[in-house]
Amino acid sequence: MNKQYELNSNVLVLRVKKAPLFVRSVMFFFSFLFFLLPLTGMILAITMGKGMHFGFIIGMFVFGVLGFYMLRISLLNTFGKEIITFENTNITYIADYGWFKDGKKQKEYEKPLKYTIRQIGYKEDNEGGLVIELEEPILCVTKMPNAELGELIDILNDLYITQ
Repeated sequence: MNKQYELNSNVLVLRVKKAPLFVRSVMFFFSFLFFLLPLTGMILAITMGKGMHFGFIIGMFVFGVLGFYMLRISLLNTFGKEIITFENTNITYIADYGWFKDGKKQKEYEKPLKYTIRQIGYKEDNEGGLVIELEEPILCVTKMPNAELGELIDILNDLYITQ
C-alpha cells in the first residue's frame, strides 16, 4: 500500500487518493457542461433573434460559479495534493489542484507544534485528516487512514524533538 504522505526535510506533501475513473469522468463532464450550456443557450437565443438580456448574465454567473466549484472538486480528486512547508517559525500551506493552486496560507507558530486527527466520514471507516493546532488551526482535507495519520504524527513529533 502506497503512503499518501511524503516528507522531505521541511516539506510535507499529502496526496489525495484518486477517485474511480468513472466518477472523475462524470464530474469533469458536468463541470464543463456547466460552462457550456449557458453559453450555448445565449448564442442560440441571440441567433434566433430574441436578443441579449440580463438573465443571460445571471445564468452565466451562477452556472460559471457552479462549474468552477465542480471543476475544482474534480481536479482535487484527480491531481490533488497539499503542500505544507515548515520553516523557522512559519508554516506555509498550499492546496495544489494540478491545473492551479489555491491561495497560499502562511502562519506563524511557536514550537512545539501539536498535531491531531480530525475524523472525516463514518467512524467505521477509521479515516481522518491531519490538523495542525495553531491559533487558527490548519485543517488538511486529505482523507487518510487513522493508522497512517498516527504514523505521520509520530514522525512529525520526532522531527521536532531531533531539531
